[in-house]
Amino acid sequence: MRRRVTTLVWRVVLAGGLVCGIGLLPWLTRTDPAYTVLKARSAEREPTPEVLDDIRHQLGLDGGPLHVLGGWLGGLVRGDAGESWISGGDVLPGVLQALGASLLLMGVALLVAAVTAGLVCARTLRLGARQRLDERRVGGAGSAVLASLPEFLVASVLATVVGVQLGWLPALGWYGFQWTVLPALALGLPAGAVLGRLLDDLLPGAFGEPWALAAAARGLTGRSIARQAVRRCVPALLPNLGLFVVGLTGGAVAVEQVFDIPGLGRTTLQAALAQDLPVLQAGTLALVLLAALATGATRLAARLLTGPALRDGALSSLHRPAAPARSLPPLLYAAVLAAVVGLGLARDPLALDTGQKLRAPSLDHPFGTDALGRDLLARVGHGALDTLLLASAITAAALLAGVLLGLVPRVSAPLVDTVNAVPPVLVALLVTAVAGSGAATPALAVGAVAWAPLATHTAALLRQERATLHITATRGLGAGRLYLLRRELLPAVLPPVLRHALLRLPGVALALASLGFLGLGAQPPSPEWGLLLAENQPYAERAPWAVLAPAAVLALLGALAVTAAGALRGPRPARTRVGVGRPADGQAEPAGAHKEPAAVR
Repeated sequence: MRRRVTTLVWRVVLAGGLVCGIGLLPWLTRTDPAYTVLKARSAEREPTPEVLDDIRHQLGLDGGPLHVLGGWLGGLVRGDAGESWISGGDVLPGVLQALGASLLLMGVALLVAAVTAGLVCARTLRLGARQRLDERRVGGAGSAVLASLPEFLVASVLATVVGVQLGWLPALGWYGFQWTVLPALALGLPAGAVLGRLLDDLLPGAFGEPWALAAAARGLTGRSIARQAVRRCVPALLPNLGLFVVGLTGGAVAVEQVFDIPGLGRTTLQAALAQDLPVLQAGTLALVLLAALATGATRLAARLLTGPALRDGALSSLHRPAAPARSLPPLLYAAVLAAVVGLGLARDPLALDTGQKLRAPSLDHPFGTDALGRDLLARVGHGALDTLLLASAITAAALLAGVLLGLVPRVSAPLVDTVNAVPPVLVALLVTAVAGSGAATPALAVGAVAWAPLATHTAALLRQERATLHITATRGLGAGRLYLLRRELLPAVLPPVLRHALLRLPGVALALASLGFLGLGAQPPSPEWGLLLAENQPYAERAPWAVLAPAAVLALLGALAVTAAGALRGPRPARTRVGVGRPADGQAEPAGAHKEPAAVR
């Protein structure tokens, strides 16, 4: 009970700190909120001292930031989130309406993600149901390409082709269920590809458990065995699904911008840019509460699905020895990517030729040219130095932080919920406020949130692994707590988390690209891939190669990440054998010789 109270207090402190920090945003950025509000209300009006003083008086800014923040918090206790500094209307009805739109979009996107994940895992499910997984080869290049496509690019293509050219579905606005289909596809396809890869990574272990072998021997149908295998793997994925719920609700800013959806992500972004603090604080608080609800629901669902086996330490390990995947595909993808980058580096990315604007691919310009006549191969190659190296460094740091924080879930879980509730775009604005604008701002913003899925995955896998029979037996045979962590738990958990980190590498590059697309990342004439997509997106109909070139390289990066992750599969260390009086390496440590970390308690 004391631990639960401590965790609850920790969550409240983190959420309060976040909301209060956002309330101080104008003063952190050293900008005059009265001037920003004036420009948001009427860009033509002159910011004279008298006008600015009148706005400060209207908004109560004369008392300083603490007075403004205290007044908002006092009204919140009474159920009043204040009035918008821009429109003057009540904040709460507008935020709830935006939240409703985002929740509807999130629900349809999750449905698309579930179908996509099922398609990604279909081959493994079919072979596992027939007990023929030895024939399985790790591939997944198609799902990697799907997971690597930028959401805003998918949204733009769907809006242009399906919505405008073919006219099958509405492309703009938010007036009914039909308007949810295209944006839900843009959000759900990449998310489903990532979830499908994570599930596909666990399914072989489930099909190798004794219950699956016994069920097949007794003649149960393959469909029933496959359904139970999915049920066995889902608890380890539910925490990450909770992160997707919040991410699809508040983080769909770019997609909401493309389809003109009045969702919560877009609302908070507009409020942040206009420094409309009441709307921004209310929207962020709504996302924090949603994150807490999603976390509680996923934990309850995981306990219900697992049953008493988690408490009694009677699970089997899902991480079994597996033959390494073929090394040829990742080498092939790496060679193609290196060739593209190398050829691009030999060209000038800034050379202008206005007579060659939007030229189709040719021998002189293999990727074509952009709207200023610059060679796209050169810009993609030089942009790789920024995008790939930066994404790799962020992923490595996120992996280290995620594993370390995943070892202490009571500390990291509330922090994950709070961090995940803040859209990356808003994080970029907060980083800009604290550290100033610059080339490092997108990296800091993405790095501040990239560790959260890995920490959640680490904690979930540890929770499952420590409840397995071999851990219970090893502990009963006298192994120490640090021994269990070092020789049993970490060797079982680190490979899938490392594969997860590789799967996230294209996502990190996409997050950097999204910030560039929204104007919060690199600035012209930088060849950063996100900026390339943003600059050339208006010409997608006339010159599709202008956006396909950087998108294809991003997809190639995704295929490389997935196949390289499959190549990391290898045999696990020798397990402790039940009935032998010492651990597998011949050195049993006395029980209680080491204090047990929080992860294995």
